[in-house]
Amino acid sequence: MSLVLVANRAPIRPTSTGWAPALGGLASALLPVLEAQGGAWVAMQEPDERTPLFQRYPDDDPRFTVRRVPLEEPEYAAFYQGMANRVLWPLAHYLVEHVEPERTFRDAYRAVNRRFAHAALDVAREQGGAVQFWIQDYHMMLVPEMIRGALAGAQVGFFWHVPWPASEVFRIVPSATALLKGLLGSDLIGFHTEGYAENFRESARDLLGAEIDPEGVHWQGRHVRVEAHPIGIDVERFVGFGERPETQAQAEALVEELGDVQIVLGVDRLDYTKGLLLRMEAFERFLELYPEMHGRVTLLQVATPSRTGVPAYDRLRRDMDEITGRINGRFAQGAWAPVRYRYRSFTQEELAVLYRAADVAFVTPLRDGMNLVAHEFAAVSERGALVLSELTGAADYLDGAVFVNPYDAEGMARSLREALDLPEDDRRRRLASLRAAVERLDVHVWADRFLTSLDGRPAPPADGEGGAEPEGAEAVADPA
Repeated sequence: MSLVLVANRAPIRPTSTGWAPALGGLASALLPVLEAQGGAWVAMQEPDERTPLFQRYPDDDPRFTVRRVPLEEPEYAAFYQGMANRVLWPLAHYLVEHVEPERTFRDAYRAVNRRFAHAALDVAREQGGAVQFWIQDYHMMLVPEMIRGALAGAQVGFFWHVPWPASEVFRIVPSATALLKGLLGSDLIGFHTEGYAENFRESARDLLGAEIDPEGVHWQGRHVRVEAHPIGIDVERFVGFGERPETQAQAEALVEELGDVQIVLGVDRLDYTKGLLLRMEAFERFLELYPEMHGRVTLLQVATPSRTGVPAYDRLRRDMDEITGRINGRFAQGAWAPVRYRYRSFTQEELAVLYRAADVAFVTPLRDGMNLVAHEFAAVSERGALVLSELTGAADYLDGAVFVNPYDAEGMARSLREALDLPEDDRRRRLASLRAAVERLDVHVWADRFLTSLDGRPAPPADGEGGAEPEGAEAVADPA
């Protein structure tokens, strides 16, 4: 059975030497599946992007097709920057103060979802034979119902990569019922945790009046399965990065550069969901509580650029510059700067160097669907401790972390000291537990588990817990 994937981003990228897999876990997990099964990946083409609309990959031995959906600037701004990033993203993370009125975005969101559904059906028709559709994330909530309206016998899976909030939060969006109906066009909807899955089922019950059970939602004569399928990283890839001699050499050089201090590491996109300002306040409080640690600990905070041009993100960048300056102004001594702040993108190989050098990973998002930085650190580190927000999906699975409330600066400061002072045996025991959990959640296991369940076969439990021919794009239903 071939596979048609629908996702916001394409799985391949142009490089100086040709096309290569995109960076990130999704491409890492699903490219091997596509290459084995055949099929297509439907993705967005941004307004200024110069890539082919139709592309066979790899060039020398094509195994699947990339089909790009071109977006003009106005619809890109309303669909992606608007509905996706200024409505659904903050809503999913309970940061309702950042949710903007959706009325100016919803029409573009519906129209772009319809175009993705058209493209998915078109490439499915070109594939011939039995096809599975697998749709990814909050950008594409209406696509499942659109596909089912055009192809009643379609096998449709959907994976939601961010938190699903409680029903009383999700219902804030005026089009909440239309969005729920869109998702319920799926046969299987996957979430990182059982808690998110339960929130979704309750949203369907409370907002649509649907009947629910522990396995899913009964809707329009169908039973839509709702399951936890926690995602992880490509463990072998990251372990390999950590074992390279050059990684260890560069990590040692970084420790020397920072003054042979204990390194507390933060790695995040510059996003208000990541709790960066509260983390900085917690580190400032740590320095106030423990003056004996001055000159002995440095916070190395990486913030990769994200959604530049969106006012909330631009403000966050300014605030991070200001709080970094304030902390260093208060506490710096001689060559020691308590905070080293790096605002730029890092490759996975570069991140492996940071993970290897760090004594503690300080991972404190306000909310996070999973948080793969915690996984990456556990896969690469030899001796580090993990301080992890209890409001991440990863907290459900990564035994061995020191858990914190990301809104409690005082508590985070004290937990950071606890992590820095862990005895060597305890540190290694915790790290071994983290590594074992990360290996069980490997991204390739995630993909296989989800597709096995979508196909109707019994899937192995998550850690801790064919139809008619497509009729073509013109037959796509509009659920809204």
